[in-house]
Amino acid sequence: MNPLNVMLPLYDITRFTLLDYPDIPAAIFWFAGCNLRCTYCYNPDIVFGQGKLSEEEALAFLSSRLGLLEGVVLSGGECTLYPNLISFCRSIKALGFKIKMDTNAMRPDVIRALIREDLIDYAALDYKAPASKMTDICGGGSEKRFWECFDTLQYFNTAFEVRTTFHPDLLSEEEIITMSNKLKAVGYQKPFYVQLFREGVQTLGRIETSIRLADVERLAHFVTLRK
Repeated sequence: MNPLNVMLPLYDITRFTLLDYPDIPAAIFWFAGCNLRCTYCYNPDIVFGQGKLSEEEALAFLSSRLGLLEGVVLSGGECTLYPNLISFCRSIKALGFKIKMDTNAMRPDVIRALIREDLIDYAALDYKAPASKMTDICGGGSEKRFWECFDTLQYFNTAFEVRTTFHPDLLSEEEIITMSNKLKAVGYQKPFYVQLFREGVQTLGRIETSIRLADVERLAHFVTLRK
């Protein structure tokens, strides 16, 4: 309940996952709102929704999971939009939890501030699209900001991964391969995860099954595919 009509940050909490934080049991905090409008987004309710849970409720939940969970995934929506994110992360770390951030990489200033305080243990950066496709696919955004976030994580030697979603009608295999090659050119040696568009799920842009089939055999030589 929110009787004072205070802006609440969290849309929901996933209380347990073994899939979203590499190698450790974690919870997921879903932050309401986003600064992009990706047509393939699987979480339109979160992007357009209002927060339902407060920091205090989230921290009370974590306190009840001491010894059971080891990490927290900050996801959304887009967690870097939350004005009190740094202090919230301090409180999470004070309880002894590791923090993974899922981000669209449009707020390099926030990521830089978090890393300087050692508040991120792992990050997943969305490499949405080449600069020429950002507006069409994401409704805006900047590939330049992605590279600023990438460079910051590389410079501070923070553990991270890069990923994107592939819908064959939105991006070509050649564009995905070009993105992969750009990552390798700047020293990224870990997997570039490409998630194939999941059919049958309501998306923000209400996009349908792709007209053409993806050439997954070709892509597999350059990226790590996720279904």
